Amino acid sequence: MKVTTARVYGDPFADPSKQHELMGDLRTVVRRHTLPREDVPPPDELAASLKRAAEFRADTDYLKLLQLLPKLLGQVTATAMESDGDAVAWGNVADVYSCAYACAHRFRQPDLADMIVSRQQWAAQQTWNPEAAAAAAWNEAGTYQSAGEYSDGLAIIERAIVRYEKTPGDDLERVVHLGSLHLRGIVLASRHEDANATADHVRRAKALAERVTGPDVLQHNLTFGQGNTALYELAAQIELNHPDKAAEVAAPLLKTPPPGLKPSRVGRLAIDAARARLATKDLTGAEDALKYAFHVAPQMAEIHPMAREVLRVLWTLHQCSRPELLAMAKQSGLAS
Repeated sequence: MKVTTARVYGDPFADPSKQHELMGDLRTVVRRHTLPREDVPPPDELAASLKRAAEFRADTDYLKLLQLLPKLLGQVTATAMESDGDAVAWGNVADVYSCAYACAHRFRQPDLADMIVSRQQWAAQQTWNPEAAAAAAWNEAGTYQSAGEYSDGLAIIERAIVRYEKTPGDDLERVVHLGSLHLRGIVLASRHEDANATADHVRRAKALAERVTGPDVLQHNLTFGQGNTALYELAAQIELNHPDKAAEVAAPLLKTPPPGLKPSRVGRLAIDAARARLATKDLTGAEDALKYAFHVAPQMAEIHPMAREVLRVLWTLHQCSRPELLAMAKQSGLAS
């Protein structure tokens, strides 16, 4: 019947698209995770491809990322399999699966996202690599978050934190990974409407963020620092029914986004600002924030369910009088 799982779960696109074709290619290579068809590439070529994948993910350029991933997954896996258990090589495999997870998650293919997380965990477990294991747990908890199973997601995060804290080390990489686990905890706890757990994760994330001097740091597809911590705290205020506080915090952040944040994070800031402003009846402000999200991270904004919900409400209220809303609605598939 050629009905994709994305359509079953509510794909925002009405017709088959390039994304679906590329996602099919990704699904094939994920299924063949121990049987890569690609040869081991030259180290410089592989390093360049890994860098591009991370950049495409951070820039929310999902189409280019989907075009790159099938071949890259095969190459990075073939390299790791011939590395005699090298932790860096297997860590690269885990990182590429993290990029793949972002695509499956954004395009609403939860079954593929679950399979990708299992592959990421498989790669992380091939050698001693606590950072890769922590990053895999971050995405595993994300699958529970997407399913609305927030208490289970919190259990995954708490277990990952306990395990990671038992490993040696006290460098910046450790701060980024441990802090990122707490950021995921903030989302899950706030959506679970557990104010105490939310506050605890916020407190611990802030303490770790103070150790990041300068701009936020991006490592292994995880962004951490004082800026991203502020963004997660802002989003938590919305989930805990304090949109007025969230809107107040969002204003200066939108005017001057924290240094070090890539479009994936600045776009999400704008989406959350739009949500907060809509909840406080600031319709003009909500539209302005949404336009900024479409400007800085268009591929994310057009498919993100929260951005689409804000857009749907604004479009319903003002569809005849707001040409820029019409343009965003068409881009998102909400209008023809």
